[in-house]
Amino acid sequence: QVQLVESGGGLVQAGGSLRLSCAASGRTISSYAMGWFRQAPGKEREFVAAISWSGHTTRYQHSIEGRLTISRDNAKNTLYLQMNSLKSEDTAVYYCAAEISDFREMVFVTPREYDYWGQGTQVTVSS
Repeated sequence: QVQLVESGGGLVQAGGSLRLSCAASGRTISSYAMGWFRQAPGKEREFVAAISWSGHTTRYQHSIEGRLTISRDNAKNTLYLQMNSLKSEDTAVYYCAAEISDFREMVFVTPREYDYWGQGTQVTVSS
């Protein structure tokens, strides 16, 4: 099994930037499609971004696209989320997720498609 640990969250002013990391252990992530989700208080967990295990295919939540960039470094067994131009509505706990994939360009965009999750990292954007 793969274990995931997020880091990089914190308090940032609106318009600022953060880079989240998700370090994997236990297995190499090179055969896992991966994604970022977030959950704000009182709301359901929502899709943020996803990336295929090759790193060549990405998907973003429509309202977020252009401000956030998902990337991965399979050699470092790490997933990243670069967040720019942050808004107060980006405040949430951010989770990374992994799911083994038979196809190098497959991406998954719903929580139920993922078997492995990190514990989350809090991102708070002050206005």
